[in-house]
Amino acid sequence: MHTPSQPLSEQHAYPAHWEADVVLRDGGTARIRPITTDDADRLVSFYEQVSDESKYYRFFAPYPRLSAKDVHRFTHHDYVDRVGLAATVGGEFIATVRYDRINAHGMPASAPADEAEVAFLVQDAHQGRGVASALLEHVGAVARERGIRRFAAEVLPANTKMIKVFTDAGYTQKRSFEDGVVRLEFDLEPTDRSLAVQRAREQRAEARSVQRLLRPGSVAVIGTGRAPGGVGRSVLNNLLDAGFTGRLYAVNKSFPQEQTALDGVPAHRSVRDIAEPVDLAVVAVPAAHVPEAVAECGEHGVQGLVVVSAGYAESGAEGRERQRELVRQARSYGMRLIGPNAFGVINTAPDTLLNASLAPELPRRGRIGLFTQSGAIGIALLSRLHRRGGGVTGVTGVSTFVSAGNRSDVSGNDMLQYWYDDPDTDVVLMYLESIGNPRKFTRLARRTAAAKPLVVVQGARHSGVAPLGHAVQGTRLPHATVSALLRQAGVIRVDTITELVDAGLLLAGQPLPTGPRVAILGNSESLGLLTYDACLSEGLRPLRPRDLTTAATAEDFRAALGAALAGDLCDAVVVTAIPAVGEDGADDVALAGALREAVAAGPAKPVLVVHVELGGLAEALSAARSTKPGPGARVRYDGSAPAVVGGAHPPPVPETAWGDPHLPQSLKGLGAPPAERLPTTQATTVPPAELPRIPAYPAAERAVRALAEAVKYGQWRRDAAEPGKVHEYEDIDESGAAEMIDGLLARGDGDPRGMSLTPEEAQELLGRYGIHVRPALPAPGPDEGARAAERLGYPVALKTTAPHLRHRPDLGGVRLDLADEEQLRRAYAELTDVLGKPEELRPVVQAMAPRGVDTVVRAVIDPAAGAVLSFGLAGAASELLGDTAHRLIPVTDRDAQSVVRSIRTAPVLFGWRGSAPVDTAALEELLQRVSRLVDDHPEVAAVALEPVVVATQGLSVLGASVRLAPPPARSDLGPRTLPAY
Repeated sequence: MHTPSQPLSEQHAYPAHWEADVVLRDGGTARIRPITTDDADRLVSFYEQVSDESKYYRFFAPYPRLSAKDVHRFTHHDYVDRVGLAATVGGEFIATVRYDRINAHGMPASAPADEAEVAFLVQDAHQGRGVASALLEHVGAVARERGIRRFAAEVLPANTKMIKVFTDAGYTQKRSFEDGVVRLEFDLEPTDRSLAVQRAREQRAEARSVQRLLRPGSVAVIGTGRAPGGVGRSVLNNLLDAGFTGRLYAVNKSFPQEQTALDGVPAHRSVRDIAEPVDLAVVAVPAAHVPEAVAECGEHGVQGLVVVSAGYAESGAEGRERQRELVRQARSYGMRLIGPNAFGVINTAPDTLLNASLAPELPRRGRIGLFTQSGAIGIALLSRLHRRGGGVTGVTGVSTFVSAGNRSDVSGNDMLQYWYDDPDTDVVLMYLESIGNPRKFTRLARRTAAAKPLVVVQGARHSGVAPLGHAVQGTRLPHATVSALLRQAGVIRVDTITELVDAGLLLAGQPLPTGPRVAILGNSESLGLLTYDACLSEGLRPLRPRDLTTAATAEDFRAALGAALAGDLCDAVVVTAIPAVGEDGADDVALAGALREAVAAGPAKPVLVVHVELGGLAEALSAARSTKPGPGARVRYDGSAPAVVGGAHPPPVPETAWGDPHLPQSLKGLGAPPAERLPTTQATTVPPAELPRIPAYPAAERAVRALAEAVKYGQWRRDAAEPGKVHEYEDIDESGAAEMIDGLLARGDGDPRGMSLTPEEAQELLGRYGIHVRPALPAPGPDEGARAAERLGYPVALKTTAPHLRHRPDLGGVRLDLADEEQLRRAYAELTDVLGKPEELRPVVQAMAPRGVDTVVRAVIDPAAGAVLSFGLAGAASELLGDTAHRLIPVTDRDAQSVVRSIRTAPVLFGWRGSAPVDTAALEELLQRVSRLVDDHPEVAAVALEPVVVATQGLSVLGASVRLAPPPARSDLGPRTLPAY
């Protein structure tokens, strides 16, 4: 044990791993770090800015200034018994926390105890931002690391804010009142409540930090060129064209002194010259000049940055270091950062109208939140949503859009925090090229998907390498496994951006199906049959298609759709339509109106349309406004509402997009048609009648695939409402298993990769969790094999256990149903003659198990994704075809049922081709026991049970391996922190 008189360098090294960036309650950031001897001046300056009242609350007496002795005591720590942390913004202290270990009663003064006194001081200007709560989480984690299990704090009764910090933390605590002081004592072991409190604070803070970026009251574009063109000038023009409702500023250090405006926007040479607050800065200067611009923004109090400048991690090692420094610099000033190399951000809310991006037009307003890590994919998605969404506003438009580029700071996780409770967003679409924190993403995705659909397409799935510029945590899990885990979390996984849009439009505009039954109707028998086949291929249950014949009228479609929706035989309807001979656009409009009227009048079921060469129908089905058609009617547009030109009734005409539909010009010139296209005939405006929009698809397989995803998501939502429970088994010896694991690791060689247990050790550890492995006795020779068989009882199996022969049944390393010693010795001779010497084969004898289906159960702890349970049939089904199911641990009873039934070969377990069904209940129990073992003991790095023979009654575990390792760090259980950079 070191003593305070020792030099600091001899007491304990500076704990750099305690440094962390955190998001505060108002969305700003602060850096938390240990206080050092170099912080004396910062501490004095900080204390001078604290009010007398706050000083009184801290020291229980007037304490106007710190003495030299105080400064020394508060800046000299051993980082074990005495620890001080500071929250900083711009390098200056805004709050401090300190703990001092309390010696246990009756122990020598030098002996450490597991309790410490803790005290906080927060600068008055930063109170109410959640700084103390964040500091409490971090100092609590530090204390646990140093062996402290409880905190005690003495607080004056009038200091209600600090009392609330402690009581709201969620720790188990007790309170007492003595000598006019409230004494609080609480355990530091995380509880379900403290973790829930922590994650709720995290969600609010991170959502607020994104909100500050998407709803700014003022925007400065740094790097706005004087001449037309260039990135900065383009962003400024896009903000102007969108009608941004806040204040705009153009910034360029090369502006002449006399220049005060650019395109009507106030012009400044520096952000420092802007007299008003600036909420958001778009940085569009060369990478070499970005640090200067960021410093100016930080000093001016800018809340957030969008850096569109390139030349960072995507350009190599030097760029990666430049990117790290950019993140450190931005966070040091309390700013969140989108980018670098970003395409920009968009918010279509009428009170914002923000287009701080390179997209030339503000997309139509709608209910879809869109996140991409690629500008090119972002513009493609915006274009496709516009072409297929129809109208000027509506559910199938965009609420907010973020293209994060290298996503060095703000990531998809932050956007999920924002969209989770954003009232303007009903569906979330994400294009990801990497997942920086899969464990957190899965947790946030599960929560988001429980409230609104989340559709994800992932690029770079098979390269095995993250795109340049993306810092990601390594994972050993194959993409298929990660994809399966995301699906378990409720994520709708698709493979292309076309499928992303297909699914998004359906989910944004239609109710969720309550089951897989699909009615099909239309005027083409062939198209109906193609749709029927597609439904079967996607696992849906289609009804026999109803052919309305090519002579069907719009009224025939309306009646047929109404009847299908009104019945109780289907959960969704697919309408197929081909053009009739001589059909024109007016018929498309009439058909769209009829279909939309039928949907509006019927019960809430999803309806999709598959059309062939009916572009006008697709537009009419998605039009923002629709009215009932009348004979001879023609329509013109004035850019906002349809107007009738003649005719008895106004027809429903879509608000079409005018301009080039191809990328990247697809976003240019959208909106009302040019004035010269408007007829000059006198027109009267007709009040619009809102009818539901119906998504339309040019191919049956696309429509059905989107519907199938909606069906699976709807089932997941229903299952998520009743997630099941983690069973408690009375025969589990958790403490005995923990003692055994500690002893085994203590005897190991300290290899951080861990140690593999012997078969006997694995058998004993698994037995403590009620997982019984059939004993296998070594048979180094035929005589030993005969004695082993006699001990186990015939019939027996003779197996090789050499590593090079595992999983190779084709080599004949197993002999089954040996009924007596003669058969055993003959089999032994055959094995050694064909495959090698006994010392190479390592043969064992094992009692025969009842016949059944051979399966494999595995569990592994991945550093990025967490603990994963896997299940499949043994042999080619899982090894060659990849037919394996995965679930995150802990596994509930419903998870276990689902995982058994989700593999493609599951029918083998349930009586395929007349065979007897096996005991799946026993299999589900085994899965839950393995899950409990790994969840209870994170030192269990891997478990493999192979084969597990599941019989008609019971099962037999014939082989088992276990690997132990020091548990990986659980960032999701620690204090809130932004990813380190």
